[in-house]
Amino acid sequence: MADKIPDLVATVRTGTGKGAARQARRNGDVPGVVYGGGVDPLAITIPFNYLLTTLRKGRFMSTLFNLKVEGQDDVRVICRGVQRDVVKDLPTHIDLMRLKRTSRVKLFIPVQFDNTDTCPGIKKGGVLTVVRNEVELEVLAGEIPDHITVDLAGHQMGDVIHISDVTLPEGAKSVIDRDFVIANISAPRAVLAGDGDEETEEDEEA
Repeated sequence: MADKIPDLVATVRTGTGKGAARQARRNGDVPGVVYGGGVDPLAITIPFNYLLTTLRKGRFMSTLFNLKVEGQDDVRVICRGVQRDVVKDLPTHIDLMRLKRTSRVKLFIPVQFDNTDTCPGIKKGGVLTVVRNEVELEVLAGEIPDHITVDLAGHQMGDVIHISDVTLPEGAKSVIDRDFVIANISAPRAVLAGDGDEETEEDEEA
């Protein structure tokens, strides 16, 4: 289970409609709404600079947040839309959806590599080349893993590790429909260069 879901701090917005939204923007906030979860929608505001910083960290639309609103119970939410100014490309409104523990969400999960010190291919001088240090999975909101594990025990130099080689957490599945590469164990450059030199000498002798 994920130890830490990032917080998203908001305030209840007084009033609804375009007038209240414009007033929120004048106050330096971004208006928004939280909906779903079998309860009434909640009008909120989020400080503009705080939201912009969070957006610029990336993956905002696929990150599960713990929404903290004073006077309300914390709730898990995922963004379902960010409206932006057509000229400045800055956020002007945000839509958040409440999630139940049984809701399925798409999130980027880090990849952890185990047994690098005992991996036969690496011990022989091979180099672990990580193609993806995180993968997008569809998971249950109440069962979000910290990471997925790639066990390098038994892998040899030249091995290519695909998503199909990884045991995913129960209930999780890859968003990408093909068997993509996560990492490979390649020969060091010196070895590759040496192989090329040998081939050249053989060609000259021929």
